[in-house]
Amino acid sequence: MEFLSSPELASQASALGKVLMIDLVLAGDNAVAVGLAAAALAPEQRKKAILIGLAAAVVLRIGFALITVQLLAIIGLLLAGGVLLLWVCWKMWRELQEQRTHDQAEAEAELETALSAHHGGGPPPEALGIKRKTFAAALIQIMVADVTMSLDNVLAVAGAAHEHPEIMAFGLVLSIALMGVAATFIAKLLNKHRWIGYVGLVIVLYVAVHMVWDGYRSTTVRALAVAQHNRYAPAFLDLSDHEIEEFCKAETGDKRLTCLAQAGPAPVAVTPAPASASVASPA
Repeated sequence: MEFLSSPELASQASALGKVLMIDLVLAGDNAVAVGLAAAALAPEQRKKAILIGLAAAVVLRIGFALITVQLLAIIGLLLAGGVLLLWVCWKMWRELQEQRTHDQAEAEAELETALSAHHGGGPPPEALGIKRKTFAAALIQIMVADVTMSLDNVLAVAGAAHEHPEIMAFGLVLSIALMGVAATFIAKLLNKHRWIGYVGLVIVLYVAVHMVWDGYRSTTVRALAVAQHNRYAPAFLDLSDHEIEEFCKAETGDKRLTCLAQAGPAPVAVTPAPASASVASPA
């Protein structure tokens, strides 16, 4: 039973929990965003637009997932991804506040409209007070929503589980499954139990801050600026030799050796001097 208390298992369980919550929250947002975009189409065109949008979202998420690990290895990109996720957090916060201040009945009516459009049904746009759009214009809007939501989801999942590639892959497959099968149910669940949205927001915010922290420190190490950082930063923010070794793994060959050279010298083992021979007592 020792494996149950291992740090590696605890780290994997934590990453899995964060990935599940991120997928849950962002799948509901995706359904609403795409549904609102499709609501501007005639009812008979909605299902076709949603299917094309769903196929595009699957392709985009797979594409982003395939290059995420390589992208996160680029100097400074982890930091940029964290900043982008902070913007996602701000967007989520605004949406939650708008829902909180909205009349409950009106909010539920708007959600039902968005979800019925997501299923290809609902009233025509004129009945909703929405200007009718061409199929191409609505499809472009759906694609933009897909790109934004897919990038948000992939970055969030990668930030939560980038140290565990198998959990990151599971999270991305799960996000595609939820988006295609249970997105509307999740959207209704989030609307009924809004505290779930706040929990998701806190987790995404934690992941974003963690990405910014690791991104800054990784960039500092790989840009060979450890000495300058440790000279001007408070002592508790100093980059340790362990962090330098960890972040230098992204480099290869001579670059890795140069990167590792920023660590302090290894402690020199001090060999105790041999005990001096005892002086023989006079007879």
